[in-house]
Amino acid sequence: MSLQLAPALASSLDRLARRLQELDAALADPAIAADNRRYRELSREHAEVSEVCALARRHAQREDDLATAREMLEDARGSAQDAAQNAELRAMAQEEIAQAEAELDALVAQLQTALLPRDPDDARPAFLEIRAGTGGDESALFAADLARMYSRYAERQGWRCEILSASESDLGGYKEVVLRLDGSDAAQGAYGRLKFESGGHRVQRVPATESQGRIHTSACTVAVLPEADEAQAVQLNPADLRIDTFRASGAGGQHINKTDSAVRVVHLPTGIVAECQDGRSQHSNKARALQVLQARIQEKERSERAAKEAATRKGLIGSGDRSDRIRTYNFPQGRLTDHRINLTLYKLGQVMEGELDDVIAALLSAQAAEQLAELEAASGV
Repeated sequence: MSLQLAPALASSLDRLARRLQELDAALADPAIAADNRRYRELSREHAEVSEVCALARRHAQREDDLATAREMLEDARGSAQDAAQNAELRAMAQEEIAQAEAELDALVAQLQTALLPRDPDDARPAFLEIRAGTGGDESALFAADLARMYSRYAERQGWRCEILSASESDLGGYKEVVLRLDGSDAAQGAYGRLKFESGGHRVQRVPATESQGRIHTSACTVAVLPEADEAQAVQLNPADLRIDTFRASGAGGQHINKTDSAVRVVHLPTGIVAECQDGRSQHSNKARALQVLQARIQEKERSERAAKEAATRKGLIGSGDRSDRIRTYNFPQGRLTDHRINLTLYKLGQVMEGELDDVIAALLSAQAAEQLAELEAASGV
């Protein structure tokens, strides 16, 4: 990798430096400070831009250090001083050159990654839907295990996590469960970190109901959807909606069983359904169900666009379609395998307790490498 920044990269950094000045001025504006939502948005952007600009400043500093070290090496070679002193100066210069070149190489890679196109939904909260698939009761129990895994991960990240709706199985698992994960106060929100979890999750283990000790294979599907931004959300025509209320069941507090507070909303043109039963009032459940419905409609539109693109290109990470088998959880061997990036970890117990950082970091890294390869191919590099 070149230690020098490519012209396009340098131009992008110049634009970011100007943007940082604009953000500094905006955040100092009392009118913006009084608008909490706008202030949070700009603060998040400021943190991201500041991080990239700090890398750029470090790159410029190390370029100066490298030039100085090379000059020192040339001076030492041409100096008439005693040989011992020259040898010491040459050794110092060569060591500094090696260190500067190594750091510059790493900084260029970091800057390339930092300047890759970002999904505007990455900072959004996420709806995470888990549905039991093949495997009957064991699949439903695994769905509950996955819900617990993601909930634990959310706790580790300091996110808010709530169950919006759940359909429980006879043995205590979930036929279907929908979580809302809000990490929007972080530099990268819940959707940005979890979007590659969409797909088929397969489990291999001895079920609690298995008396012969045989290993069974069952599966669940996971779908991760960004919560729609209010300004960009799909506009729903009330005439296209059928709204039903019913008495909720399952977890959610004893109050929930006393009134018909649960809400189910059907979008008649598409047949898409969303429901919420976790809130304390019919009003709050209706609002949440409409948010889920908007997210599902937008995801349907996104999936249709992705299907058209996939006709000409199939990404390394996959389409996120629920039919894609993305991961296997092998309990007898304590092994997790992500089939998209050939990642294998022998720490399944920790992963099921919410230690997903290694998995998510590897997926994000694979995405960055794929984007970089596409940009280089497009630019003829």
